[in-house]
Amino acid sequence: MERPADGLNRDGVVLRRWRVDEAGALHRAVAESFDHLVPWMPWAVADYAERDALEYLVRAEHEWATGEAFAYRIVAADGVTAGSCSLMARIGPGGLEIGYWLRPGYTGRGIATIATAALVDEAFRVGADRVEIVHDAANVRSAAIPARLGFTEVERLPRGDEPDTRIEVRWRLSARSGPRPGPTPQAPTGRTGCDG
Repeated sequence: MERPADGLNRDGVVLRRWRVDEAGALHRAVAESFDHLVPWMPWAVADYAERDALEYLVRAEHEWATGEAFAYRIVAADGVTAGSCSLMARIGPGGLEIGYWLRPGYTGRGIATIATAALVDEAFRVGADRVEIVHDAANVRSAAIPARLGFTEVERLPRGDEPDTRIEVRWRLSARSGPRPGPTPQAPTGRTGCDG
């Protein structure tokens, strides 16, 4: 598989590869989203600090170089970091998994759906034969995105051995599902706008 583009632009939503010097922007986005993220993201902890954001961005840079994962900053039309999304090579040869989260003030605007559609198109452009999205069954907003984009739910599994274990839902879209319009690759640039 090829490497994905460093930047994608679709319908006013810009995805730009995270950079190590953006730890402050990532920390602010997580801090403002804490209550919103805690139920779904195990890394969202009360003492999440800028050093945690920096560690993530250093790891993201390494994973990009090795092809393990490709993490993007989601920049909304107003220039604010609206969230983050990734393509992850952890579902076996030929497949890429997509993950995403948004700041609460940016939900309900279609931004996550647009960002995910751009990642799907980029995954198929670079040679993936399938794309998957996994989410907690209770996260109905997250479930709406793969459903909207033509994914098929393929399984529901418990996440652990506890009696109150949550259910994990896996969705899949095959490259054979038909042609999709691609996002416009964007050359890497300096900072995009401001961060709220």
